[in-house]
Amino acid sequence: MNDQLSLNDLEKEAKEILELCQKASLRITTAESCTGGLIVSFLTEIAGSSAVVGRSFVTYSNEAKQEMLGVSADTLEKFGAVSKETVQEMTSGALASAGTDADIAIAVSGVAGPGGGSADKPVGTVWLCVEKRGEKAFSEKLIFSGDRRSIRLATVKRAFEIVREKAL
Repeated sequence: MNDQLSLNDLEKEAKEILELCQKASLRITTAESCTGGLIVSFLTEIAGSSAVVGRSFVTYSNEAKQEMLGVSADTLEKFGAVSKETVQEMTSGALASAGTDADIAIAVSGVAGPGGGSADKPVGTVWLCVEKRGEKAFSEKLIFSGDRRSIRLATVKRAFEIVREKAL
């Protein structure tokens, strides 16, 4: 799949998610690390997205995760930034910080590369979590291959799929 096709697909998915959320009167927030705001960028590229997206958090550093989302230093020390525990705290923190601006939170943290991987968390490892207010969070560990750009775009695609499957 070429970049243009994949970008068009992601734009279409973002538009569909916005339409579904608007029909259901649901609002979305994101808490992004490895994608650096790419998920919310696809959403807010669409006119009228402010009816669904009120705020978003780019928490690239551990300090940002702690300060902006309330991720525990103990969680980061014990499990690392790229972990189920961290993304679950990121979604909870995003929902708490967003207040009435959000009903659904998407959080991602991963190793997009080309460096930074380890034996247990190689490049391409991403943890993703979607939480709908009042419901149990859904988390998933993903392993993508490819370069930094393709890993980030694949993460956005999977985030949109999980929102559709688990929250809408």
